[in-house]
Amino acid sequence: MGAAVPPRAAAQVFVTDPAAPELTPEDRHHLARVLRLTPGEVVIASDGHGASAVCAFTGDGPLLEPTSAVTRHPRPVPALTVGFAPAKGDRPEWVVQKLTELGVDRIVPLATDRSVVRWSGARAEHALERLRRVAREAAAQSRRTWLPEVAEPLGLGAFANEVGAAGGQLVLADQDGEPPTLSHPFVAVGPEGGWSDAERAMGLARVTLGDGVLRAETAAVAAGTLLAGLRASLVADAADHRT
Repeated sequence: MGAAVPPRAAAQVFVTDPAAPELTPEDRHHLARVLRLTPGEVVIASDGHGASAVCAFTGDGPLLEPTSAVTRHPRPVPALTVGFAPAKGDRPEWVVQKLTELGVDRIVPLATDRSVVRWSGARAEHALERLRRVAREAAAQSRRTWLPEVAEPLGLGAFANEVGAAGGQLVLADQDGEPPTLSHPFVAVGPEGGWSDAERAMGLARVTLGDGVLRAETAAVAAGTLLAGLRASLVADAADHRT
């Protein structure tokens, strides 16, 4: 599996080649001017696809000098996917940030029957660019060596079909459902108004996130937390304890 990313690194950046890291102007500014790193401080350079190298901040020139060989980290399995219906304001960015920190592998903005926010055209492109930037920053902050995918917006039916074509089964977050399990690592979280009758009639299985009524963005993060906890064996799968 290789060595883990050093937890005390001063920062992490994403580059094309960790063995010869070339920083973007934004990353150069962040390390030198925002974080004000001093020569010798540890920075992790990752390609976002599982490869990383430990580097020393130099303070000049290319700014980063690798001090270790490139280590390859396997992608955690199973891959976790959470779809969510974006709400107004900056809440979609918050959801993407937290799901990224938790380790969710694929994040899908959903267009549902009761969605308040609907993206299309240039607005969708701008929103996705912003969410992907948030995911990149959150992945660096949380020292993830695998960048999550922030997918194009999908309707619930298209999302279910896509998951099915990949051999999986999409489940809906709903109070009437069963506890989450890693046998269904694809969870869709609805909008504030909940799922419509037509969406419920699609016949998708359901998982519960608890007894309370959660805000849409809280429910998305709760789904990611439970799935990530199951994958890391931090919480027990309820199915393993049924008699």
